[in-house]
Amino acid sequence: MWRDGGNENEFCASGREAGGRSDPSNRDGIPRDVARKHLVNRLNFLNFKEESIIVNLLHRKFGSAITLRAKPLPCVDSTLECVWEDPSGIARKLKSYRIINFVVPHEHNALLVEPDLSESAGDRILFHLPDSCREISSRKINRHRCFGVNVQFSQNGALFHGELVDYTPVSFRTEITNVPPQSFLWINQEFPVHVVFSNNTGILYSGDCEIIKHDCGQVKRSYILRPLASRISRFKPKQFRSIRRRLVPSPNIIFTDPLTGKSVNLKVVDLSGSGFSVEERVEDSVLLPGRVIPDLSIDLASSMSFRCSAQVVYRNENADAGKRGLVTCGLAILDMDISDHVRLLALLQQATDGNSYVCARVDTDALWEFFFRTGFLYPRKYLHVQASKEMFKQTCEKLYTRNPHIARHFTFQKDGRINGHIAMIRFYENTWLVHHYAACGSAGLRSGLAVLEQVGRAINDSHGLYSSHMHFVACYFRPDKSFPRRIFGGIVDMICDRQGCSCDAFAYLHFRKTASEEWDMTGPWSLRKTSSEDLRELESFYRHASGGLLLHALDLSPDMLERNGVSEEFHKAGMKKERHLFSLVKNDNLKAVFVISVSDIGLNMSELTNCIHSIIIDDEDFPPGTLFMMLSLLSKYYAPEEIPVLLYPSSYAEKNGIAYENIYNLWILNLRHTDSYFRAIEKMLRHGRP
Repeated sequence: MWRDGGNENEFCASGREAGGRSDPSNRDGIPRDVARKHLVNRLNFLNFKEESIIVNLLHRKFGSAITLRAKPLPCVDSTLECVWEDPSGIARKLKSYRIINFVVPHEHNALLVEPDLSESAGDRILFHLPDSCREISSRKINRHRCFGVNVQFSQNGALFHGELVDYTPVSFRTEITNVPPQSFLWINQEFPVHVVFSNNTGILYSGDCEIIKHDCGQVKRSYILRPLASRISRFKPKQFRSIRRRLVPSPNIIFTDPLTGKSVNLKVVDLSGSGFSVEERVEDSVLLPGRVIPDLSIDLASSMSFRCSAQVVYRNENADAGKRGLVTCGLAILDMDISDHVRLLALLQQATDGNSYVCARVDTDALWEFFFRTGFLYPRKYLHVQASKEMFKQTCEKLYTRNPHIARHFTFQKDGRINGHIAMIRFYENTWLVHHYAACGSAGLRSGLAVLEQVGRAINDSHGLYSSHMHFVACYFRPDKSFPRRIFGGIVDMICDRQGCSCDAFAYLHFRKTASEEWDMTGPWSLRKTSSEDLRELESFYRHASGGLLLHALDLSPDMLERNGVSEEFHKAGMKKERHLFSLVKNDNLKAVFVISVSDIGLNMSELTNCIHSIIIDDEDFPPGTLFMMLSLLSKYYAPEEIPVLLYPSSYAEKNGIAYENIYNLWILNLRHTDSYFRAIEKMLRHGRP
């Protein structure tokens, strides 16, 4: 291969890489001697990897330099035989040029060899090695060769394509192809360009870069680029960030670099449920801010491993004297298998507080005893539970035997005894319902706050991951209970943005099935499957009535009408979840929408996940008798004689004298507003309100 001595990636005849700097391990820049036996070992390693040496030549008359590549054959003593990579025209070249030395490349310090004698014949060259050679410094940061990486290169509407030749975390070289009628004159070197790397796994990097230099190629042109950003923001910046922990032993991250195909192994400095930081040596560094690593493993002591995709968000050189020559890079976790992520959260929360457990194995008998001991299962609620208590037990067993993609639980345990508990279940496509919150014991307040903090940290760490399906968190609570009213009602008041956090009141009652009979639906009333147009009208009603998050969180927007992914997840776990939507119409006017939720008995103690949500859109000329007639028609989906009903707005029940048992407020938090939530919690704790 015939190369110009000024090539960015080759060593020139003087023995220094073009644009090179002193290696940190050889700061005085003085070459040191290396014995022949070490040279032979290095040459055999190159042969093992099927790589080449770089042969430097000078023109016999004009003194210009070129480089050629040759592959070394196995070497035993002072004689080295090599095969030219490109033997075509080699005899003619050697008439005009003379060999002065060759370079044995290395990641950090290359070896410069001045052979005693060299002989070339055909496609081979023979070197007689000297007793010693010189170690020379290479560039400060290794430039890594790249393979199979496509590049999109754009500026002001002009889009070019090419490939990535090599890169470092601070600059890289691309080779761009000019396809008519394109012209390289369209690219203004004085302005930034936008660059995208990709391969068959997807996008690996995108960012704005400045052009450092380029050659004068007419069809293909080499551009050396420098990224403008040393830090990116993949997600919305947060005031209340995930807590980073330094673990002992510290994990390692291991991945195959998609740019180079080489394996990378780095030590983790600190770790959270949403990201981590690592250290790497400056000269070996590969983590370019903005680049995506599609498949990465976080390994802990070779006994626990978490696979994820991640993106580099910053790169900082360490100023500390003890860490000179190291850079710290931060990575955000883009996605992780939900089972792995829950295991990671469990590890981190245990590292924070040894009494805090996430999805730990629970003795279900001890859990039931805890629910009775704390009064969570108060007598009136138990009356509804006891008739189906065996089903409740079976559902509880399924929920607490590791189905973290649809159910999670958090416990605070002291001396093996449960003192605090809270659970959450993914009951809608992107909404998790928090429930079963209870605490007891002399440290009941501490236990209750501990599990609240646990679930808050877990949500903060999880909601950015696609696999968590966590856009909203919801909770039903009774406003006649002072503690949840202060907590959840106080958060709504402090956030003061109903698109960030909202609360809607439902009247809760039990409807007893009536005797089976045929209802006359030939008059002005009709019951039909809900359509997208019905949901758009529902949106108009709710926007005027509340303006909150209920329709988004409960999948009642038109674009969610046919979505049933969460039902499939329940089915995979051996559990039941169905949803049916019906619209009640009078003379073509929409009067109500009924949401039929059918699930395993015991999924929620108050059966709020196994009930009929009745949303009254137009209460004019809508008597309670008609409502109960509709409930009777829809009761066919349920086996029990008594069916829980949540009636919205609750004012309909009061206006029409419908007897109800409780008011349940549905509190919903949009997880794009987690900072507002944590500020509200912090303020309440500071003023001692809860």
